[in-house]
Amino acid sequence: EGQLVESGGALVQTGGSLRLSCAASGFSFDDYVIGWFRQAPGKEREGVACISSSDGSTDYADSVKGRFTASRDNAKDTAYLQMNGLKPEDTAVYYCAAGTCTWEPVGYWGQGTQVTVSS
Repeated sequence: EGQLVESGGALVQTGGSLRLSCAASGFSFDDYVIGWFRQAPGKEREGVACISSSDGSTDYADSVKGRFTASRDNAKDTAYLQMNGLKPEDTAVYYCAAGTCTWEPVGYWGQGTQVTVSS
């Protein structure tokens, strides 16, 4: 059975950096697009980044463009989200998904990891 396990969430100060990891098992990781999402209490779910399966091309939400970088290592079945210049408004639970870059119940989803940015 396919599974995604996220890690790397933490409490960090404004301006700090974190790298989230999304480790896959049980399915052919390199065939799947990877989406990163976040949800903060009281706020709409937001698609943050998307990285293709074919050529590793990426797309980002305007709110994180220039600060976040999505990548993947197909040899390790792992995707990453490097987050720099963190702001308090980046505080949320972050999720990765394999097979979709929109919030929909398809593919595989991680359990979420908490990122908290203090001011």
